[in-house]
Amino acid sequence: MEGFRVLVVDDELDFLETIVKRLQRRKVDVIGVESGKAALELLEQQQFDVVILDVRMPGMDGLDTLKEMKRKAPLMEVIMLTGHASVESGMQGMQLGAFDYVMKPASINDLLEKIKQAYERKRLHEKKVRDVP
Repeated sequence: MEGFRVLVVDDELDFLETIVKRLQRRKVDVIGVESGKAALELLEQQQFDVVILDVRMPGMDGLDTLKEMKRKAPLMEVIMLTGHASVESGMQGMQLGAFDYVMKPASINDLLEKIKQAYERKRLHEKKVRDVP
């Protein structure tokens, strides 16, 4: 699980802290922030391979954050976190370039599996870009 970086973006602090701690226990290099704005500011200074992004947040919501993230780091993979009421937003996120979406509350094992799949896809895309003559 080492070798790649994950950013978790969620305005629910308890949920954010829990996910970050659980991923850290599984040796994932992970950072959590509580808003889309904070996530975009962090992306100015650091690179991440996979982002777990809540759809519903005050201020800049997940879909707006996703659009901006994809503009800044097109190969970075994003997994949308969605509640039952916003499955549609998860699907909309995929149309905007998200790798996939996961329903809240997500099991840590499901989330880890999605993170691994997203990271593999990012590596494949990076390899394609490198291999272009």
